Amino acid sequence: MSVPIAQAHAQAVHVLQAEGCGTEHAKAIADHLIDAELCGVESHGIMRVLQYADEFRRGYLVANVVPNVTSGSSATVDVDGAGGIGILAMNTATDAGIDAARKHGVAALAVRNIGHTGRLGAFAERAADAGCLFIACGGGARERWRMVAPYGGSKAVLPTNPWCLGIPGGAQGPVVLDCATGQVAGGWIYAAQGAGATLTEGSIVDSSGNPSTNPADYFNGGAILPKGGVLGYGLATMGELICDAMLGPATVECNTFILMVDTGLYRAKSSLQNAAEAILDELRNCPPAPGFDRVEVCGEREQIHRAQTSVLRLPART
Repeated sequence: MSVPIAQAHAQAVHVLQAEGCGTEHAKAIADHLIDAELCGVESHGIMRVLQYADEFRRGYLVANVVPNVTSGSSATVDVDGAGGIGILAMNTATDAGIDAARKHGVAALAVRNIGHTGRLGAFAERAADAGCLFIACGGGARERWRMVAPYGGSKAVLPTNPWCLGIPGGAQGPVVLDCATGQVAGGWIYAAQGAGATLTEGSIVDSSGNPSTNPADYFNGGAILPKGGVLGYGLATMGELICDAMLGPATVECNTFILMVDTGLYRAKSSLQNAAEAILDELRNCPPAPGFDRVEVCGEREQIHRAQTSVLRLPART
């Protein structure tokens, strides 16, 4: 069904306020979710409102808390989400990281005590727009979120351990890589189940380790396969080591580690943009393989989708 953007935003704010979120926090969360929908990332879009509302209602997350920011050494920042939703803590961390990177050249941030962080690409875009390289990974939640099988394994052991990188690009803006280390993000499985759809082959296995495309098989003891086999498995392992072994156990849902670098340390903005544009043009001009219309670069699909979307098209069950 088609829903006007303003209507969807207002309804999301209303639902979140009913569960104790203050107006500004509710609007910030709704802004993030609506933007994810506009980017075509439905797994991190408006469907999450009811999830967040339920988590506030049952006390899994604390509503209307303010993230606490403390600085360690000159270039390190700790953000304590106070048990609230991760979107607000990541907003705070992104702003603090940009400020620290501008002041010190680099910034390393630990974001802890948080719930779901939303679409990490949104924060990478903001940092890249501000002239920063952005690298983030999430982890530390495998005790509660065993979702992904290790390479060669048949049972879920790891969470989906997202990684996200963003950098100022060429004329079309930042280039952002935002991905889970599982073959499919957990949110996409929920979205597929809600829409009555199937998953792409090679995404999950059932409880016996057999390949499946049925979302129900995942929820009945199955597992997500690692993205790219050993590559996704390796990145997931590093995410757990960084965000659990280094940052400590996650107290709510996950920990997130962020590294930001002021790209001006290495190259003037115009020089970086020109060099990036040359690289990206070379990629875009590569002849497409059979079955493809053209070659895309990271984050381009989201940019195009956002520019072309004027109403939200949501499954009737949302």
